[in-house]
Amino acid sequence: MANAATKKSGVPLHWLMLLGFAAGLGAGLWVNINVGADAPWVETLTSGVTGPIGQIFLGLLFMLVLPLLFSAIVGGVAEMGDLSALGRVGWKTLLMTIFVSAIAVIIGLAAVNFFRPGDGIDAALAQSLLTEYADGARGIVENAPERVDLGQFFLDLVPRNVFAAAAGNQVLPLMVFAVFFGVGLVLVKSPATDALQQVIHGLFEVMMKLLNIVIQFAPIAIACLMFNLAALFGWELLARLAAYAGVAIGAMALHMFVVYPLVLLVFARKNPLAFFAQIREPLVVAFSTASSNATLPVSLKAAETELNLPRRIARFVLTVGATANQNGTALFEGVTVLFLAQFFGVDLSMNQQLVVMFVCILGGIGTAGVPAGALPVIAMILAMVGVPAEGIGIILGVDRFLDMCRTTLNVTGDLVIANVVARGEPEGASAPA
Repeated sequence: MANAATKKSGVPLHWLMLLGFAAGLGAGLWVNINVGADAPWVETLTSGVTGPIGQIFLGLLFMLVLPLLFSAIVGGVAEMGDLSALGRVGWKTLLMTIFVSAIAVIIGLAAVNFFRPGDGIDAALAQSLLTEYADGARGIVENAPERVDLGQFFLDLVPRNVFAAAAGNQVLPLMVFAVFFGVGLVLVKSPATDALQQVIHGLFEVMMKLLNIVIQFAPIAIACLMFNLAALFGWELLARLAAYAGVAIGAMALHMFVVYPLVLLVFARKNPLAFFAQIREPLVVAFSTASSNATLPVSLKAAETELNLPRRIARFVLTVGATANQNGTALFEGVTVLFLAQFFGVDLSMNQQLVVMFVCILGGIGTAGVPAGALPVIAMILAMVGVPAEGIGIILGVDRFLDMCRTTLNVTGDLVIANVVARGEPEGASAPA
């Protein structure tokens, strides 16, 4: 994740988002208690002012999500360098990244299915909001299949026409094409492909800039979204939000203090207590800045001076991992999608949850490094499974603290995989910096 952007006034954006969250929540609760959501002027306000503002904000996010994910995934794969030169280092990094990310998402989905933090909202209230927004959400991206057909699922991953897939907002086939496209850029090295890679990198920078601009309006949009939700749901919303944050933090803690130590013991033959003592500085920087990129220099220093990892391996694994190994982000996205599905009474089949897991793993590669960078990916997944994307406004008020937690998980995962990859490699292993 990236450092919190600031407004011209110098106030950090996450504080403005929190202020918008509090203002919208407070006003909505007052309306819910003292007036009622069915009052004529409240219906006029929500349908004519606050509702459209929130819809425009989410529409801008949806507009940017496809080119952003495509350019980020292609760029992330292409930056791996020459696949034939990577040898064991590249494949071990790729396999461990997929393996650990899959475990993270499974933990998140299991925790939400077990504790069900989104349950408890009055069915009539949830259905009223679901009916209002679900049709628009379903129209953005095709829904996941209703029945389990694993063969057809994998067939659908390969786009017959990539332009038709993009035009139809078929995100999964487009992400698979992006991975293949990135591999092609790695395998074919020429002045033309170098120029093409620069163009794709430029596209990514443009999308990031536009996303930064859109995110600047998040405090206003959050206030409007929260006003609508709080006016409808009242105090029930606060209880569900606290349960959601607790489940998300608990799942992250389980991955941090159970999965990572087991991976270190089994694959790296390293004492987890010694490992966590050696990476104290990167953990503090990651938690305080909520920025994987800002933590990268500190992680590189700790890898070389504290963990005594080969420099080339540390630089390659940590640099690629800062973009492609987002365990905490993938876990957070899975928890958020299932929580909002429960909140709005959308019953996701096992097949749909497998699709969510798959997209979260791939989405970790393409998550933008800006405040609330996971927001477009979450909105996209919500639309895929027929959950009102407007529900994102519920979680934005607590996102800053969860961002700090998942960034710490991301950085720790990079260092864990660097230890695993370095085991058995010679000191001078040939891995590009």
